[in-house]
Amino acid sequence: MNLANLTSTDIIDGIFNNDIALVSKAITLIESTKAEHRTMANDIVQACISNHNTVRIGITGVPGVGKSTFIEQFGTLLTNLGKKVAVLTVDPSSRITKGSILGDKTRMLELAKNPNAYIRPSASGSTLGGVARKTRESIIVLEAAGYDTIIIETIGVGQSETAVHSMVDFFLLLKLAGAGDDLQGIKRGIMEMADLIVINKADGNNIKNAELSKTEFTRALHMFPPKENGWSAEVLTCSALENKGLRKIWQVISTYCSLMKDSGFFAKNRQKQNEQWLVQYLEQEVLTAFYDNNKTKELLPELKDEVMNGKTSPFAAAEKLLKLLK
Repeated sequence: MNLANLTSTDIIDGIFNNDIALVSKAITLIESTKAEHRTMANDIVQACISNHNTVRIGITGVPGVGKSTFIEQFGTLLTNLGKKVAVLTVDPSSRITKGSILGDKTRMLELAKNPNAYIRPSASGSTLGGVARKTRESIIVLEAAGYDTIIIETIGVGQSETAVHSMVDFFLLLKLAGAGDDLQGIKRGIMEMADLIVINKADGNNIKNAELSKTEFTRALHMFPPKENGWSAEVLTCSALENKGLRKIWQVISTYCSLMKDSGFFAKNRQKQNEQWLVQYLEQEVLTAFYDNNKTKELLPELKDEVMNGKTSPFAAAEKLLKLLK
């Protein structure tokens, strides 16, 4: 099959037939910044939008917390339970070279070989919070391909975890014990967003530290007001390395989804996220249109030079540029 000559219809048919090559092709088109790919990508996403019975799980945590090992073991558990799991992982991009290693498949070798799992690494680019620019669209494609459990992993650098929180049903925060991470993790924003906090690497000599951390985080959670949906987050311990505690985590997620669907919050939350998706897309398109404007391209270098040399203020320069849009 010559992937280069495929039409939007060919790719859409392939997605609904769970053709992995065409699913990957679709996501590549979605992530592309080339103008000729955007029309095809939009057609594909539009065809894939539907109310699929899926759960979207966001997983975050600082580098070194064991996200890759956790996701591989957790994903394997879910496939053993009959789930079809898709993992969208985001690798940090270099601000100097703009490159990214995209090595998540090498860290999840067993899950990558699992016929009921799909792993897609993407470069974070300049996106805050480590979420690729087109993650939402990729989720839609994967759900149309039959994946009922979508896991989104962020790079966990603490910039803006609200990015992943705004596109998932359940938000899981992985923490470490005994590594100087305890106090760093007790931050109001991230704690309030978490639906579940899991202390990973609760094994060997670290079991006692993990239990102590569990107690501290549980106390910290009690200081926050109840969530809008009435859910009270809890703290669990697990060892992804020894495959312990993962089934309990899935039980909590399943209970959460069941309760939220019964209350109507699950559907309302997705509707709200779709609204945020629209606003985010509009903001991106306005920026693109602004920088692609010929007048902007002509005037911007001159104004940058004036600002750098103190001849005009950034505010005054920005006002001149914005007037070009009127």
